[in-house]
This record gives sequence, C-alpha cells and structure tokens, in this order.
Amino acid sequence: QLQLVESGGGLVQPGGSLSLSCVYPPSLEYFAKGWFRQAPGKQREEVSCISSSDTSGYYLDSVKGRFTISRDNAKNTLYLQMDNLKPEDTAVYYCAAGSVYGAARDLCFDYNMDYWGKGLLVNVSS
Repeated sequence: QLQLVESGGGLVQPGGSLSLSCVYPPSLEYFAKGWFRQAPGKQREEVSCISSSDTSGYYLDSVKGRFTISRDNAKNTLYLQMDNLKPEDTAVYYCAAGSVYGAARDLCFDYNMDYWGKGLLVNVSS
C-alpha cells in the first residue's frame, strides 16, 4: 500500500505563514502531485499541482501569489509554502499523487489522483 504522509499543519494567525510537507514513495517520483483542501461544509478543491514536465505549477486563483508548490525528488518530498494566510484558507489539506502527465493546469483535479494522504488541519484564526 503506497502512502503519502503530510506534516506541518496547525494554528496560525491571519497574515502568518505555514509550510506543509508530504513524503511520498520513490515509485511515485514521476507522478503528478498536488495539494487539495476541504473546508467545513464545502467540497474539496484543488489548491496547487505540479507535474513531472511542468514544475511551474498550477494554482487556485485565490492562492496565487501567496502559496508556492515545490518538490525535492532526492528527498521524495512535496512542499506547499503558504504565506499571508487568510481565515478562508482554513481547511483540511491533502497531498495527492496521480499517474497523469502534462500541463499542471490541465490535470489538477481530484479524480486524476490515485493516492492520497490522510490530511492535516490548517486553522487560520486570531
């Protein structure tokens, strides 16, 4: 069973920063990867994705300029740097990987992802 393991969530004040990490198995190195989130009472949405051929990434409009996705294949780790956090960013964040290839903006959908982490809570509150 392939597992993705997230870390780095927690409570942060508005305007603050958090960095999420997701360790993935080496066999998923060339899979597309992304971060998704689900706020209370809302549907899960894509936050940001990256593919093997598109490392610039795709971002949800509401997080552009504030969040940065990156990966370190040597460490088998996916990151999401979140700056200038807002209360509306409060959600459970999930790391995911899928065997899809191409531009990140074209593949960043939860139905394209084959493997998921358990999720971690990011709570932006004063």
